[in-house]
Amino acid sequence: MITNNNLQIRDPFVLPVEAEGNYYLFGSTDKNIWGKGTGFDLYIGEDLERWEGPYPVFRPDEHFYSDTNFWAPEVYAYEGRYYMFATFRRKDNGLLGTAVLAADSLNGPFKPHSDGPVTPADWSSLDGTLFVDEAGEPWMVFCHEWQQVADGQVCAVRLASDLSGAIGEPVVLFSASEAPWTTSFVSERYPDQQNYVTDGPFLFHGEDGGLLMLWASFIDNRYALGVARSASGSVLGPWEHEPEALYRNDGGHAMVFRAFDGRLMLAIHTPNQTPHERPLFLELTSGPGGKWKIANS
Repeated sequence: MITNNNLQIRDPFVLPVEAEGNYYLFGSTDKNIWGKGTGFDLYIGEDLERWEGPYPVFRPDEHFYSDTNFWAPEVYAYEGRYYMFATFRRKDNGLLGTAVLAADSLNGPFKPHSDGPVTPADWSSLDGTLFVDEAGEPWMVFCHEWQQVADGQVCAVRLASDLSGAIGEPVVLFSASEAPWTTSFVSERYPDQQNYVTDGPFLFHGEDGGLLMLWASFIDNRYALGVARSASGSVLGPWEHEPEALYRNDGGHAMVFRAFDGRLMLAIHTPNQTPHERPLFLELTSGPGGKWKIANS
């Protein structure tokens, strides 16, 4: 048994299984996620505080196209199977991309489902997340990395019905600098460009039925989390940003899920420094005008 205080994990993603009374916790679980990749592990618990595990759910074989930077696995039940969207750095061109893996069980093993990344081959892309629209059509929303475009972008692309690949070209939904709460990110590697980060998009419907997106960036070089709302209710937006960050205490890469007691929970990692990152679960509430806030804050 391991508690949140002792669990090193980034990009936590929780899938509740009510029939079991268990939460399944996935995330970036390599001890050094900035280096060689080992795989992804699963933790299982009943109370969002104590976890059994780790249980290995993905380990690459010798033919896998990546051996570095295994990031941000998100797992969805879809059409009778479980699908994992995860980011990997390609061996052939050194760029990040999000691929799709699949398994018959939440316990894995997850195996490659897409033929490499479903993001564009010449883009550095990360943090792909699944969104199924009202017509039942699947999309992937992902980030076009700031290191390649300076002002990081959040993009969307249609997926094939079996999630095996992209259909058509990606659409830019917004750039990081469009949000009032973000500030430029100072990078020693890219000192001559004004950098704005996009990270970890996640879409969900609010209590009023509106389509919302969580996504992370930086405020004064400190990790932070914001909320955007689709004015049209469509994944294609336009997206309108809350003026203030939802969370700015060096935490982000969020998702939301419904706890067994009915509360809407926010999952993030904090702080944003390896090896100190830990999972944090906070209750979300909606106030006047549909404005979201963290309960008791």
